[in-house]
Amino acid sequence: MNALALAAAVLVGPTWPATALAEPYLVMVEQPGCIYCERWDAEIGPAYPKTDEGKFAPLIRADLRQGPPEGITYARRVLFTPTFVLIDNGQEQARIEGYPGEDFFWPLLTKLLEDNTDFATSTGTETVRN
Repeated sequence: MNALALAAAVLVGPTWPATALAEPYLVMVEQPGCIYCERWDAEIGPAYPKTDEGKFAPLIRADLRQGPPEGITYARRVLFTPTFVLIDNGQEQARIEGYPGEDFFWPLLTKLLEDNTDFATSTGTETVRN
């Protein structure tokens, strides 16, 4: 996926038709005023697209009150923000509820990807974050 298409996905968010998406994506469900969403944006957001995880599962943002983006089905209702939902072929594969801080988020995300996708074999290298 080229950078322009990914930028459009992030900007358009929930209205972007995800039915054509075959690769894994990470949907960040958020809501206005969510302090933990703001912390994630400050601590993780700038680095995420540059990491192996971010390249493997690009981020799509969705508003809690608007439901899942078009073409995406959650396995169960999202109750907390932020919630990070791993999507493959439009279906939820797994999720992380809440944001436990930078030191815990990366290992949780890596495990989520390794347990539910071919992430470990596709990257073949240890993740480097700046």
